[in-house]
Formats: sequence, structure tokens, C-alpha cells
Amino acid sequence: MTSALDITQAVKPPRAVFLNFPLGHQTGKPNQPDLQRQIVKDAMRAFETIARPGTIVELPYVWDPNDRTWETRDYTKGWMPERPSKEEADREEAERRARYAK
Repeated sequence: MTSALDITQAVKPPRAVFLNFPLGHQTGKPNQPDLQRQIVKDAMRAFETIARPGTIVELPYVWDPNDRTWETRDYTKGWMPERPSKEEADREEAERRARYAK
């Protein structure tokens, strides 16, 4: 499942299902388990029926029919937070591991 059509087309997977949803939300909006379940079922059905390698099936779901501004916001340079320095990332990882080492 993908929400990055251009990347998926470039890597040419054997089969894929595309949803025009914000990155990281391929199975739908939070707190909508019925919609999420239906999207996963439709994706699995598509994976079972795709017969030609390289096929990308686009599912018909719409993130918000009244607001498509997320497309501009999420796909504009600078929308992701700054990447931490190696030292900062190492420190945060050490802290995370310490929390779960108990």
C-alpha cells in the first residue's frame, strides 16, 4: 500500500495499491476503524486479483472531499521537521533504550 504514487511507479513493485492520502496514513484517518478495515480489505482483495506484474490499483477513497490543501502542504519542500544531528539522534536513542531496558 502506498500514498506516494511517483515513488511507487519509479521502484516498479510487483503489485501495489495506491491511496491519495497523506503520507503515513495509507489505511485512513485515526479513530475510523470501519474505514480502516474496509481499506485493508479492499487492498488485500486487489493483491489477490492483480494478474499483471507492475500493476498499481488506485482505491477510490478520498481523504477529505471538501479540503485538498493537505496535498500542497504535505508535498511542499520543508514540510518535514529538520533532521537531528548524529549526536542528538544518538542521545535520544540511548534515552529511549534506557526507558525500555527495565
